Amino acid sequence: MALSFKLESFDTGEHLDEAVQMNLADLEDAKLAAFEKGYSAGWEDAVAAQEGETAKVRGELGRNLQALSFTYHEARSHVLRALEPLLRDMVVKVLPAAARESLAAVALEHLLPMAEKLADAPMTVVVNPHSRETVEAMLRPQVSFPLQFHEEPSLSDAQVYLRFGESETRIDLDGVIAAIAVAISAFFELENEVMKDG
Repeated sequence: MALSFKLESFDTGEHLDEAVQMNLADLEDAKLAAFEKGYSAGWEDAVAAQEGETAKVRGELGRNLQALSFTYHEARSHVLRALEPLLRDMVVKVLPAAARESLAAVALEHLLPMAEKLADAPMTVVVNPHSRETVEAMLRPQVSFPLQFHEEPSLSDAQVYLRFGESETRIDLDGVIAAIAVAISAFFELENEVMKDG
């Protein structure tokens, strides 16, 4: 069965009133082809829109992560800048006082393991004259072997030497404090370089 359609022609030629003849099967094929073409075009548009949205989300995520990273580094930098004077003051003011107060206890820690090696031979404890009283008051009651004290003005309040025969143990809390000060300075110098390059 053939159907007859009259389609509007957009040609400017002479064939304006010609009718297009198409059978039902061809019409169905034409509809199916038009549907598939439209479906494919719609699918491509949807995929392109999805890819565009995904790219937009990735871009936003990247910008947010960058801002978050910057905020973290900025906050860390502020905290470190606030801590630097505190740490430096601790090295200059707190640690030396703590070292002076703990010198006798540290000396005792080193003396006790040596007690087994000592018979009746005396051990010489070399200290600064200002530290002698504190160190002697703590050590004498704690050890059973003889101690001799020798004052050395060139030592600081945070230094002591323990001599037994040919061996000598040096306790230098000033050296520990100096090493801490160097480590703090090196850390903050490195942080400042990172912030400049950052």
